[in-house]
Amino acid sequence: MNKTAGIIGAGVAGLAAAIRLAVRGYKVTVYEANAYAGGKLSSIEQNGYRFDAGPSLFTMPFLVDELLNLTGKNNTDYFSYTRLPVICKYFYEDGTLINGYADAHLFSAEVQQKTGVPAHKIYGQLQKSAQLYRLTSKVFLENSLHKIRTYLLPQTLKAIPQLYKLNMLSSMNNANERNFKNNKVTQLFNRFATYNGSNPYRAPATLNIIPHLEHNIGAYFPLGGMHSITQALYRLATEEGVQFCFNTPVTEIVVQNGRAVGIKTDGANFYPFNIVISNMDVWHTYHRLLPGQKKPMHILNRPKSSSALIFYWGIGAEFPQLDLHNIFFSNNYREEFGHIFEQNSIYQDPTVYINISSKYCPTDAPAGCENWFVMVNVPPNTGQNWDAWIPEARKNILSKISRILQTDVASLIETEAVLDPRSIESRTASHMGALYGSNSNSILSAFFRHANFSSSIKDLYFCGGSVHPGGGIPLSLLSAKIVEGLIKG
Repeated sequence: MNKTAGIIGAGVAGLAAAIRLAVRGYKVTVYEANAYAGGKLSSIEQNGYRFDAGPSLFTMPFLVDELLNLTGKNNTDYFSYTRLPVICKYFYEDGTLINGYADAHLFSAEVQQKTGVPAHKIYGQLQKSAQLYRLTSKVFLENSLHKIRTYLLPQTLKAIPQLYKLNMLSSMNNANERNFKNNKVTQLFNRFATYNGSNPYRAPATLNIIPHLEHNIGAYFPLGGMHSITQALYRLATEEGVQFCFNTPVTEIVVQNGRAVGIKTDGANFYPFNIVISNMDVWHTYHRLLPGQKKPMHILNRPKSSSALIFYWGIGAEFPQLDLHNIFFSNNYREEFGHIFEQNSIYQDPTVYINISSKYCPTDAPAGCENWFVMVNVPPNTGQNWDAWIPEARKNILSKISRILQTDVASLIETEAVLDPRSIESRTASHMGALYGSNSNSILSAFFRHANFSSSIKDLYFCGGSVHPGGGIPLSLLSAKIVEGLIKG
């Protein structure tokens, strides 16, 4: 008897789950509402410029390599990447520029030179971050938090006496303030809370694990841009026999006698499967696809993560002082996060992130030009007046960048596209345009993410950024790995 699996959504987690199950002998069909695979990890081409539309930072590349290894393929035939010598450049209004060297010792020395904070403080923070990762990764990232067996693992039992090291009762900001006693360095390390759409003034200091991923494991650039991750996984999946149905929205997960037995698409066509996996945002999965089923509202109504306002600008000049990743910090970080998470608005002096993939992939822009992916963190969509806010934010962003670079950037824009919380939701079915599902602004946030399985419907599983272990490429890939383990178990 053939084992069959229907997967809803061809985001990075859906692709990874499809590959894993195909290798295990399942006949897999993936249904995608868009005309392309990748979800948020897609690409835009406009007037000679190419932009990665969504995630722009690549860490933990071994998770992609693992998928290739499962199939016995030669990795370099599908996908290659290079480690970044400088992870990010940090710009401050007073003219300070900190180069975020990948090498922990170089980075520590750079921060000491630019801020006066002793290098051993910076290096010690990165080592502590590595220790937190070793303590928590097996429990919080690689296994289900919703299965008793996870808490009986040797790694879990070994970690329990050391849980005090997670510093869960302190906020990320308070821990960093105590450690560095320097506003610039505190702000630099606080920014890692944005990697899962959270507020460093409320999120637990446990999130100080995140710098380990960049400075100890490394940050990388996929040759061909971030979209090449999607291309590699899609090619791998098709070669493993996975079938893709694009432009095919799923309208219902069919449940009979407490078991998911298949899906329906537009036109009420029914397709039976032994198991169903939703890579769709968990909120929309319940509200759109599971009519009549009880909804876990205590989880679905958790406060959302931040969203993003993104400008894709083709810039008719080159800026040698910029790198692949660049941060232009706000003068008042606390006020900025207050606007995002308390006032549901855009701060007038937002922190601006600029990604320029043409620094590593020159064909992404015409000769002598650069492709700028310009993003600011904004609240999720609750019906705000975005049409009025976006032009104002654009003006403030251009003013800030131009001031720090001492160049009239607006006059250099040759082409433009915009993505806001409304279009993020419509294109990727991310509820309210939240990039990471719920935020991590409380001690128990990790435990309130939806499990990777349904506790009430057999043979129904969940993967992607809105469920455990969280958002972003690495965690989405891990969610697919957890689902495979649950099905295997």
